[in-house]
Amino acid sequence: MNKNTNIKILVGENTKTNNSAQRHRNKHSWQQESASPLYGAIDLGTNNCRLMIAQPSGQGFRVINSYSSTVRLGEGLLNNGFLSCSAMDRTIQALKICSEKLKSFDVIKSRSIATEACRRAKNYDEFFTQIKNKTGLKIELVSSNEEARLALRGTQNLLNPAQPYALIFDIGGGSTEIIWAKRGNEYFDIVDLISLPLGVVTVAEEWKMKKTNNQNYQRTVSNITQKLPDLCKRNNIKQRIKENKVQMLGTSGTVTTLGAIHLKLNYYDRSLIDGLYLTFKDLSSAMRKLTEQDYKSRSQMPCIGDERAELAVPGCAILEAICKKWPVGELRVADRGLRDGMLLELMTSDGWTVSGNPAKTNQQNK
Repeated sequence: MNKNTNIKILVGENTKTNNSAQRHRNKHSWQQESASPLYGAIDLGTNNCRLMIAQPSGQGFRVINSYSSTVRLGEGLLNNGFLSCSAMDRTIQALKICSEKLKSFDVIKSRSIATEACRRAKNYDEFFTQIKNKTGLKIELVSSNEEARLALRGTQNLLNPAQPYALIFDIGGGSTEIIWAKRGNEYFDIVDLISLPLGVVTVAEEWKMKKTNNQNYQRTVSNITQKLPDLCKRNNIKQRIKENKVQMLGTSGTVTTLGAIHLKLNYYDRSLIDGLYLTFKDLSSAMRKLTEQDYKSRSQMPCIGDERAELAVPGCAILEAICKKWPVGELRVADRGLRDGMLLELMTSDGWTVSGNPAKTNQQNK
């Protein structure tokens, strides 16, 4: 499996602007570079709405434009099982921007998916109808199995082919997918997976009902750890780890944030984070820097801010449970996932030969 980097990044319009003249300039900037068609992918999660637009380039693809908005779709969902009107309104506004971008860049094919928040919501059908009427987008509700499959597809090229097994996890806003994969003839294939109905947002919501302190943190770690043994027993994972045949890869805001803390970055730099190796000692040190601070202190840390200050500690609790259950000793960080997987499959279905090699850049619209 080729591990070289061949995806180039071309920064398009700033994600905060809606200026048509700027969109026009950006559109022609990529057209001058290549006549390859553009593809789009939207990932609507519990906390964020994300879009990526890319085009085939060599054996990989290059990102033309990306957009991310914190919509907090799952806010209050635990209370009654319904998406709130305010959360749906915020999300629709973000999806309008996504729809405009897809049209502006003449995207020929796209896929838009929704995950855990909509899987839980009793009113997701009504919400999808509103989205279609107000944005023109058709949202696909995917299962946890499909979500895990796309996450693996999007991160394949960060896996070391010299290791026969891999534990891949995606700590989301409303769920956490944990994949046990085995190297096949060409790619790693899913052997088993579990989807825990908890993520950084759902844990944060539970803590709001209690008191956020070290006791609740340790209780959460313990509770999550107890939910993991089935996957372990079914696949003899601990024995594989003892034989040094297992690698671990994490894709989520939690692990990318911890990577930035470990590197003591003053601002987030994707080119330094995507593909970064962290020992469990590195992770533990970075987690302590987060968990030992109060909210105000965390929010003032570089690469954190107000939103991550609230969600970082729940993410650390989930990650700590995973590391305790499966002491691989080292984690590789992936700043990629569902959108990358969707884009690769859209391009492949049209006959493009794309491998999804790591994209290195020091600037990318998010």
